Parts: sequence; structure tokens; C-alpha cells
Amino acid sequence: MSKIESLLFVTGDEGLTARQIESLTNANTLDVREALTRLQEEYVNSEVRGIELKELAGTYQLISKKQNADTIQRLVDNPTNQPLSQASLEVLAIVAYKQPITRIEIEDLRGVKSERPLHTLSLKGLIQEIGRAEGTGRAILYGTTNEFLNVFGLKAISELPPLPEAKEDEEDEQTDLFMTKFQEAFGEQEK
Repeated sequence: MSKIESLLFVTGDEGLTARQIESLTNANTLDVREALTRLQEEYVNSEVRGIELKELAGTYQLISKKQNADTIQRLVDNPTNQPLSQASLEVLAIVAYKQPITRIEIEDLRGVKSERPLHTLSLKGLIQEIGRAEGTGRAILYGTTNEFLNVFGLKAISELPPLPEAKEDEEDEQTDLFMTKFQEAFGEQEK
């Protein structure tokens, strides 16, 4: 049961089928079905647990209990209380220095998908859509907001500190230094 719980926690919204659980745990079908049933019962019967195990379209997922919906909704409605992740800080720095910029251009610079950080930054009011790029698809262009300026104590985007001229050998070190200063500036705002 512990292995199944860990696997379902890690897979999040994706969930796992009973067959996948069997394969990952090297358990037989009967043992997996019995463990899933016991987990479901434990979650349902426990008043101190905030999650339950549901089977949705043949996939098992850990979900929050319905009685906690109001509490969860407050978190969703007020994302500004959550600190920015490293990915969000990277995207914010890229948007601040390269604006206007498209999601594809951000992803090319970072080397990873950036949809979630862009969404988070938009919810926090730090970036916004500022237009559409010319050409095929007319991609959304992102830029910073007045809230961004307020958070970082800037009168205008031109007050951003200049990016250091990086030699190839020192590039990673200077990027880390920039991100550290960026995090410190954002951390001061949250205090």
C-alpha cells in the first residue's frame, strides 16, 4: 500500500491504471486490487486525512476531499501568497529583459517548457499579454506590468540593472549570481 500511495502521489493528475501499478510494484493483480480497496477505505474512513483515492476512467488518482474545497479555493483565488518557483523567476527575468517576447522564444532560451510559469506570473499580475507577434500563428507577446515595477521598486523598466557581459567560462556562475540577486529582490518584497 505504501508503494502504491507513493506512486499515485508522484503521478498527480496523471494517475495510474491497476496494470501500471502491478508492473511498477512487481505485485500480482489480486494483491494490487486488494491494496487499492484498502487504501480507498482508509482514506474515506479517516477524518484526519485530506485526500482520498478515486478511480476515474480506469485510472487511480489521489484527490482532495470535497469537504476541503473551500480551503483549496482560497489558495487558488489568492496565488500571490505563494513564493515564486525557480522556473517562474527565470521566466520573469527573461520577460523583463527581452520584452516583448513570445512563449516559444522563452522556451528556446530556457530549453524547457514555460507554460506553467507564464500562467503563474500572469495570475500574480507580474506579466501580461501585450500584443501579438507578426507572422504565422500570431504568437502572444509577453511583457511586464506596473505591478512588476512596484514589486521590484522600479519607476520604469529602464531602471533594471544591466546584465553583466559574460565570458563563456563564467556564464553559468554569472547567471547564478543574477538569479540570486533576483530572488533577493523578490524576497524583500514579500516581507
